[in-house]
Amino acid sequence: MPGHDDTQGGLKREVGLLLFALYGAGNIIGAGIYVLVGKVAGEAGVLAPFAFVVAAFVAVFTGLSYGELGARYPVSAGEAVYVQQAFRVRALSMAVGLLIALAGLVSAATMSRGFVGYFNILMPAPAGLIILVNVVVLTLVAARGIRESVLVAVVLTLVESSGLVWVIGAAAPNLVELANFSVADLVPVTRIAWQGVLGGAFLAFFAFIGFEDMVNIAEEVKRPRVTIPAGILLAFAFSSVLYLLVTLVSVVSLSPAALAASDAPLAAVFAAATGRSPLFLSLIGLVAVTNGALIQIIMASRIFFGMSRNGWLPEFLGHVHPRTRTPVLATLIAGGLVLLLALALPLISLAKTTSAMVLAVFTLINLSLLRIKWQDPAPPGVRVLPFAIPVIGAVASLFILVVSL
Repeated sequence: MPGHDDTQGGLKREVGLLLFALYGAGNIIGAGIYVLVGKVAGEAGVLAPFAFVVAAFVAVFTGLSYGELGARYPVSAGEAVYVQQAFRVRALSMAVGLLIALAGLVSAATMSRGFVGYFNILMPAPAGLIILVNVVVLTLVAARGIRESVLVAVVLTLVESSGLVWVIGAAAPNLVELANFSVADLVPVTRIAWQGVLGGAFLAFFAFIGFEDMVNIAEEVKRPRVTIPAGILLAFAFSSVLYLLVTLVSVVSLSPAALAASDAPLAAVFAAATGRSPLFLSLIGLVAVTNGALIQIIMASRIFFGMSRNGWLPEFLGHVHPRTRTPVLATLIAGGLVLLLALALPLISLAKTTSAMVLAVFTLINLSLLRIKWQDPAPPGVRVLPFAIPVIGAVASLFILVVSL
């Protein structure tokens, strides 16, 4: 399926591989590690690093599937298009598109909630007011233009990544405590331990959500058949290494109970490791959750845009502003929905809801790639994956979803 020609009222291809990979890394890193690492520790205890490894295992196979599908169909509203190409059932395609858009909106609301915890370290204020200002500003940035939005996201990605490196460096001396851990502390060997790990992995999975959003700006990416799969892998690898290191230093610096009790867990880790004020790290935490929310708003608006162009949503959502070349109306609606969700639901409920919806979509996306590969095994210009990749992706996603219900 070809993308829309940007000379005919479509979107403009301005995003190269580096910007694309950093855009994705910023979304993956965004809120998960800065906000939820403590909650994962509350579920899995000192096995939290292993929970992140399980979540990464589940996510990486689906990430590879997204890479091939994005190369095959470099268009907006990616998931809905993939399912339509595989099964040709309009209602199912619409449902998937709306589900992934809703997951993005709930994810952005989760990050806006997480913003409150770090902001209150700097300046206590009513949660509702903090959320309102945060979401309104991000929505206006997302409506301004894709290049401007992605550049803002990239700058924020570099800032938030430096914060993780700073935490790792500050708490690295505590890694000597690993010598006092038994094998059972690091690897689950009992049924109860596995229950905790799987519960933690369900939450930790939220931290890896983001690579799937990358395909939804496919119509704004240069050389999409090469850039999309390469960018997804780069973003995933970069994020996974940082996650594992951060989680390790967190569980050796603070008890799982202390991590779980904190609304700004990495600030707490930094303070415990150094004895210094976490003020500056709290600023970086604000940047991280802001970046994640911005990218989710962009993603959801592009899904609305793409579904409108396919006749699955009202036509006005497919309108592109002649100056900004962005779907402004779709962006404003996405921002408004994020605001409502953030004000209505608590952080953990938002995160669990997001993970459940995304795992359901990932199962179907992997099945879609299997069917598409049977129908068209070797499209020109696309590097195809072994059939085992989407099979493992579907089974792993469904398993984590079922055991966590």
